[in-house]
Amino acid sequence: MNLKKSLLLVFVVVLLDQSIKIYIKTHFLLGEYVTVFDWFKIYFVENNGMAFGTEFGGKTGKLLLTGFRLVAISGIFYWLYTSIKKKESHLLITAISLIFAGAIGNILDSVFYGRLFSDSFHHVAEFMPENGGYAPWFQGRVVDMFYFPLFEVHIPQKFPFIGGKQFTFFEPVFNLADSAITVGVAILIIFNKKIFSEKQKASIEKEIDKVVDDVDNAIV
Repeated sequence: MNLKKSLLLVFVVVLLDQSIKIYIKTHFLLGEYVTVFDWFKIYFVENNGMAFGTEFGGKTGKLLLTGFRLVAISGIFYWLYTSIKKKESHLLITAISLIFAGAIGNILDSVFYGRLFSDSFHHVAEFMPENGGYAPWFQGRVVDMFYFPLFEVHIPQKFPFIGGKQFTFFEPVFNLADSAITVGVAILIIFNKKIFSEKQKASIEKEIDKVVDDVDNAIV
């Protein structure tokens, strides 16, 4: 896969992700849902943190997370560019492209949505509201909407801490960007033997050993 095809894949994923998010944001109340099937709902939620609704440390944590995402995106793009330049496997470039697209999709929410939209509490959000958005730059919330409550299990009382509760699988609500990242990582894990040569694996292991040695020396 060349750079143009890779960037086209990234563009399509980001475009679809943002189109879905903007539609949900401007047509649903926060917490509103539509049942597609018993096991699949379109359920509008927002989160301040990481993928699948994970939270991270309030406003300061949010800024740190957004900053980390910006740095990570730069690193992922460099990885993508060098992999294409070295003519690495199609699977590797596809996986990195999906991870890159997913990272961009979620960081757009974090950076811009707070300024571009009004909040979604008790009313449908307005795009470019006259009084400004619901949060400063870099403080936007990520829009999630895909919910797959495949089944519920009642946990017996005998189990400590979680006994007597209902467990829903799959409970986290996510978006297309999360899915792209998950698929990209899954490709790397499942097809690692095809993607990485023995030379590359040895190089990666050498770098990991070097980091471990540096940490050990710092501790000593």
